[in-house]
Amino acid sequence: MSCMRVAVYSTKRYDAEHLDAANEGHGHSMVYLEPRLTPDTASLAAGCDAVCAFVNDDLGAPVLERLAASGVRLVVLRSAGYNHVDVVAAERLGLVVARVPGYSPHAVAEHCVGLILALNRRIHRAYNRVREGNFSLQGLLGFDLHGRTVGVVGTGTIGRCFARLMVGFGCEVVASDPLPSEECRGMGVRYVDVEELFAMSDIISLHCPLTPETHHLVDAERVATMRPGVMLINTSRGALVDTSAVIDGLKSGRVGHLGLDVYEEEADMFFEDLSDVVLRDDVFSRLLTFPNVLITGHQAFFTEEALTNIATTTVENLSTYERGEALEHRVVPPPG
Repeated sequence: MSCMRVAVYSTKRYDAEHLDAANEGHGHSMVYLEPRLTPDTASLAAGCDAVCAFVNDDLGAPVLERLAASGVRLVVLRSAGYNHVDVVAAERLGLVVARVPGYSPHAVAEHCVGLILALNRRIHRAYNRVREGNFSLQGLLGFDLHGRTVGVVGTGTIGRCFARLMVGFGCEVVASDPLPSEECRGMGVRYVDVEELFAMSDIISLHCPLTPETHHLVDAERVATMRPGVMLINTSRGALVDTSAVIDGLKSGRVGHLGLDVYEEEADMFFEDLSDVVLRDDVFSRLLTFPNVLITGHQAFFTEEALTNIATTTVENLSTYERGEALEHRVVPPPG
């Protein structure tokens, strides 16, 4: 039976429960560590064959060098995205990196819809009002989704799921992607360039990966081209959005609603209970002052099905590597 010793960083109770269930019959030795992976905590992986990391763990070159020096051979990610990994450095150091390419696109797409509905109908505000005995409808006016134009930036697996849901609401769906999806076209989605999408959409939802080309995709220039009162949703990666530019858009009214499940500087906040401390991020604190902003803490993926699939694929990546077989979900540097 294959058996690897694995340092699992950023572990919460639900992570350990699902990984233990997936590991039955595989026999890997899981060392659960609550801290994030950073240059200061990389030494905790000493004596381990592999490291299991999450979205806000640091897998830059300095950390990878420490891991390789301590004997780590494999890095398995509990995520689809790998923008936090220096894959060139990993290749140079002989570290194999594997990810979970698809765990539950429905979970993220459905969370997007939840943010849209809550923002549009002010459900979060109405909930608080009713609990205080305030049954006034003043300030809770929404709009019909039916007939609205929804822009989908990125039509990978999650983007396609989201587009299908919006088509089901009777929306006109437009999309932008370097590789258009025939599945989307078959459901009536029309592809346009990203500039046209930003200009024509009532609701914009971001589903593209974070790359140097998409960093701050939503900046001051793009905000200025949007329809007044646009709703912007981001459940992908925080750095797709220039938060300061969007705050200016909220102040001017150009951005009418903002729904975020990710934030560019989330690493030191999300997944932690900070209810008894003062938040030191002034930009994030400013976001919380707007009544038309709804933020969840990187929760979109968080369903039973997704956690099960993440754990299952992670353990399978470990076992496949230990058997010396080719890793289907290996991450390699881009060509050139």
